[in-house]
Amino acid sequence: MDKENNTEDNTEEKPKIRGVVEAVDSLSLGISMVVAVAMGVGIGYLLRAMTDIGWTFFIGVFIGIAAAILNVFKAYTKQKESYEELAKEPRYAIKKQLQDDEDEDYSETKHY
Repeated sequence: MDKENNTEDNTEEKPKIRGVVEAVDSLSLGISMVVAVAMGVGIGYLLRAMTDIGWTFFIGVFIGIAAAILNVFKAYTKQKESYEELAKEPRYAIKKQLQDDEDEDYSETKHY
């Protein structure tokens, strides 16, 4: 029975390395932007070398920039979802309750 209780305690605790993983994930956004643009430049260079048309280089550059923007958008939506989950936690409910109380005070003002 001690083994069962011990495994239950382990599942309830959050891993200590979680903060480090989240920080590295956020840091990887900058790296992924640079890599996306670099790959786009590489694609553009290959297109120009294969077709001997100068403007095809910019197609690859634009593809890289679009990929970088997509990476930023994905990171933004991921962070927004995590903040929305954080706002649902009960320990932050007092802020919403205080805001609701302030709204009620304004609605009860007397009009002369």
